[in-house]
Amino acid sequence: MSQESCRATDRSPHAVALIVDEGSNPFEMGCACEVFAARRRPEIGFEPYRTWIVSPGRSTDMRDNLFRMTGVEDLASLAQADTVIVPNRPDVETRSRAAVLDAIRDAHGRGARLVGLCTGAYTLAEAGLLAGRRAAVHWQLVDDFSVRYPDVQVEGDVLFVDDGDILTSAGSSAALDLALHIVRKDWGAEVANHVSRRLVFSAFRDGGQRQFIQHPVPDVSAASLAPTLDWALEHLDQQLTVSDLARHAHLAVTTLHRRFRAEVGATPLNWLTAQRVHHARWLLESSELPLERVAVLSGLGTSANMRELIRRDSGLSPSVYRKRFRAGRAADPTPRAPAIGPIRNKPAPG
Repeated sequence: MSQESCRATDRSPHAVALIVDEGSNPFEMGCACEVFAARRRPEIGFEPYRTWIVSPGRSTDMRDNLFRMTGVEDLASLAQADTVIVPNRPDVETRSRAAVLDAIRDAHGRGARLVGLCTGAYTLAEAGLLAGRRAAVHWQLVDDFSVRYPDVQVEGDVLFVDDGDILTSAGSSAALDLALHIVRKDWGAEVANHVSRRLVFSAFRDGGQRQFIQHPVPDVSAASLAPTLDWALEHLDQQLTVSDLARHAHLAVTTLHRRFRAEVGATPLNWLTAQRVHHARWLLESSELPLERVAVLSGLGTSANMRELIRRDSGLSPSVYRKRFRAGRAADPTPRAPAIGPIRNKPAPG
C-alpha cells in the first residue's frame, strides 16, 4: 500500500518541513504555519500534519531584519519530511546558500514533494529542479524570471501551479490558496473546508484563476455579484447556464463576463464548473450516493462527465477518490451541503 493510501486509512500526519533562509518573507511563512502547523483536533478529529521549521544556520534574519529565527531544526531534519517548503525572499538578486540548494535537491531525489511560495520558484529554479517544468511567480516578476530561467514554462497570470511533485504559487495570499489546495489533495474537500473556515478564507480558488483583478477589495458602494454567486451555489443541481447567471444578475452576458473577470478572476463557466466539481468531491466523501446521483446533484449531469472532470481535478477516478477519502468515516446517506461560500475577492486575514 502506498504512503498516501496508508494516510487515508490511519490518519497518520503528513510531515512538512518549512525552510527559512536569510531574508525570507514572514508572510508566506505565516501562511504555511497557519495551514500546516496549527493544531485543529476539535475541528477535524485528527492532526493532518506534523510541521517544523528548518534553517541552515543557528539563527536566521528574516525579511528586512524584522526579527531573527533561532532554535529551529537543521537541514538534516529534511530527511524526515514528506513535503518541503523551500525558502522565498523578496530580494531575488541574492542567491540561496549552497547548503540549502543541496538539501532541496536531496529531498527531491528521495521523492519529497517540493513547494515554492511566491519567490520560492527562484529557489527551485536555482536548484535546477524546474527545467522543462511549469511554475507560477508573482505577475511583477514574470519578465525577470523568464529571462533568468528561459527553460522554465512560467505561468504568470495564475494563482498557483500544481506540477505533480513540485508546486509553486504567486505572491501574497496565493500562498494560502496553494496551501489549501495541498490540504484538499492530501485529505479531501471536507478537511480543506474545515481549515479554510477557521482561517475565514475562501475554501476554493482554482489555481487557474487570474492573479491580477481590477478590484481586489470590492467597492461596497457598487453592485456586487455576491448575490448571484450565492444563488448559483444553492442551485448547483440545476442545469445553469451563463445566460441564467446573467439573468439573475440583471446583466448582459458580455457585461457578466467582464464583471466576473473583475470581481472573481475567472470566467462564469469556469467558476461554475469548479464549484460543481468541488461539490461533487464533497458528496463523494460524505455520502454513499450512487455516482450517477452525485453527478446529478452537483450539476455535472452524467457520471461520464463527472469522471472526466474529477480525474482532471484530482488525478483519481470518482470511485477511487471516494475510497481514499471516505476511509474510516461513518456512512451518511443524506449529507448536508457544506458551508463553502462563493469565491470572492476579500483580503487575506492578517
